[in-house]
Amino acid sequence: MDLPPRPALFNFHGVSMIEYVTDNWDNIQNFKVRPDDILIASYPKAGTTWVSYILDLLYFGQTCSERQASVPLYNRVPFLDGMRFSLPTGKDLADQLPTTPRLIKTHLPVQFIPKSFWEQNSRIVYVARNAKDTAVSYFHFHRMNSLLPEPEDWSNFLQNFMKGNVTYGSWYDHVNGWWEKKQTYSKLHCIFYEDLTEDFESELDRLCSFLGLSPSAEEKERVRTGAMFDNMKQNKMTNYSTRSHMNQKVSPFLRKGKVGDWKNHFTVAQNEEFDEDYRHKMTQNPTLKFRTEV
Repeated sequence: MDLPPRPALFNFHGVSMIEYVTDNWDNIQNFKVRPDDILIASYPKAGTTWVSYILDLLYFGQTCSERQASVPLYNRVPFLDGMRFSLPTGKDLADQLPTTPRLIKTHLPVQFIPKSFWEQNSRIVYVARNAKDTAVSYFHFHRMNSLLPEPEDWSNFLQNFMKGNVTYGSWYDHVNGWWEKKQTYSKLHCIFYEDLTEDFESELDRLCSFLGLSPSAEEKERVRTGAMFDNMKQNKMTNYSTRSHMNQKVSPFLRKGKVGDWKNHFTVAQNEEFDEDYRHKMTQNPTLKFRTEV
């Protein structure tokens, strides 16, 4: 299939966006939410696929084994924002889900979330990852994904990331906006990528408590094993190898899954500039802390 030219960024209500999301805007905003829907929200490349698969395994790992083996994760946990060529939109995929609860993912900043999620009091899991590793992962994702703008080189991409001139806008605005929402919306649970990497079992217990689930030790071990990075990387249903617009030879969709890979990309000068910029932009929520190594 011939791929269209890469999209251009533009300002959409104060956030840098691309037409693959905004051309689908009415569909997204009018999505009919059910009270038991679970939304997995994050800035791109924060561990969304990882947490999506954990939830999918928790709810359907035992009961839908055939589906697990034959239906790609992106169809089991639809991307609400998505609109690609002649394929069904994210909303269409969500509407067609045969499972309950429906697991749905999004990268939208909190102010763009369809109002019906709040009106239905749906549970939301927000996944957050430190800015440096997110920037590196997002850079490599741009390199291999033809549905995103051309990233140019690392130095240019990092500058654009700091300014919020990337798809879905500013990482700083995104994480701060969702963190503030957590203070007023009780059905929002935050998972930090670094915590999940360091102590998977404890974070899984916290997640299950939020969801009202009580899996057995055996079930939790099955989830832990299935969601191991290397296992997901080898699993054709989770590694996005069936997506034609993603060139895994340029960079794998599931690349390293590490905390601290930013050290292999940032120069000393870039790190100093980034730290100074970070201090200015992250003062509004002193309780929101990220770790850049574990």
